[in-house]
Amino acid sequence: MNDLPLSDLDAFTAIARERSFRAAARKRGVSASSLSDSLRRLEERLGVRLLNRTTRSVTPTAAGERLLAQLEPALGEVAAALGALDNFRDSPAGTLRLNVPTIAARLFLPDLACRFLKLYPDIELEILTEDTFIDVLAAGFDAGIRYDERIERDMIAVPIGPRRQRYITAASPSYLRERGVPLHPRDLLEHSCIRHRFLSGSVLAWEFERGEETLVISPSGALAANSIEMELAVAVEGLGVIRTFSELLEPAIASGQLVTVLDAWVSEFSGPFLYYASRRHMPAPLRAFVDFLKVEQRRAPVG
Repeated sequence: MNDLPLSDLDAFTAIARERSFRAAARKRGVSASSLSDSLRRLEERLGVRLLNRTTRSVTPTAAGERLLAQLEPALGEVAAALGALDNFRDSPAGTLRLNVPTIAARLFLPDLACRFLKLYPDIELEILTEDTFIDVLAAGFDAGIRYDERIERDMIAVPIGPRRQRYITAASPSYLRERGVPLHPRDLLEHSCIRHRFLSGSVLAWEFERGEETLVISPSGALAANSIEMELAVAVEGLGVIRTFSELLEPAIASGQLVTVLDAWVSEFSGPFLYYASRRHMPAPLRAFVDFLKVEQRRAPVG
């Protein structure tokens, strides 16, 4: 069994991680049928079924679970070893896979990504934007961007983007004329509030700070959505109070479409971090990106 093709083992690992032939194929940039062929060859060589397949699901068998647990560290070492060879190139090459929240993709990552890719034309960036809290390494990403309260303590974290951010509250002038100006966060329980809903279905409570005082409320209202464009449109139309990152509301505030309220209750917090696992051999694209971020932070601290 020592001559098992590495590509077939890698295909099995991708399918087992994603629980889907199509999702694994998209991530690998190949066809689902080619992954299916690889898995069939592997199972025939091993003489054991590794994945249970139905029209709706793909799940590892007991043998598949055991093989996956043993393969992932080994394949990771292979990838790291191959990535280390990039140190002998004039410029790092390969793929860098990042999992990032929506706010990062909107506010600061596009500019950073463009400048990084111009410096390293042989590196390909793969970026998945989502607000779901997942194990990004187990999902096949090299690194993720999250805020510090969501970062596992055994990870290495490097600052990226603004170092301080704020949550502010606003509503349209027409809404405030009709419903009145809230003077305390508890007043929002009597108002229509526009809330952000994550893809997981959860809707975060609103947390307010004033000095040492912290208050958490769970308002209701006209809209709960996972699209900031939708949330902003509803707020500008006078249908409710919105609370989110100040950077997202500032254009509408500057134009007079929205007016801030509860200015004494602005929540300020530290900015996001790029985080990744400690490795003896870091893939060259990730090393290049980390070094790039450190230079950026020294050159022009943001926030």
